[in-house]
Amino acid sequence: MQAQMLAPAAILVAWSLIMLFWTAGTRFPAMAKSGGDLKTAKPGGRGQDLEGVVPDKVNWKAHNYTHLMEQPTIFYPTVIMIAIMGASGFDVLLAWVYVGLRIVHSIWQATVNVVTIRFLIFALSTLALIVLAARAVMATLFFDPGALPT
Repeated sequence: MQAQMLAPAAILVAWSLIMLFWTAGTRFPAMAKSGGDLKTAKPGGRGQDLEGVVPDKVNWKAHNYTHLMEQPTIFYPTVIMIAIMGASGFDVLLAWVYVGLRIVHSIWQATVNVVTIRFLIFALSTLALIVLAARAVMATLFFDPGALPT
């Protein structure tokens, strides 16, 4: 069950890279259209500097990429802990639910971005993560080495 538990994390890593390329693929042309490019960017410039320079819809992809570098950083070690301690089918299901909802959240934020719906998707994924975190705490805090086969 270890590989099955780690697979959702691997998919979320791959999805994060897809969002990175989607961000670049929309931002660079938008920057060029607005008269700027990487060669003319001010030293030390950051992605936030493009707010108000390129269309909001272009920046939505970058906003989502940033989100994928935030909360999922809690998901990854949680999944690893559960995989090490022994994942159940329920744990694997919760991990897939979390990843599926994060992908839906990404697509929604990058394209439609109605905040009320986006927040609902985020809240549901957070609920899955809370349950996974609680299961990781229980698996580690209440681990009984005497229950292991000899």
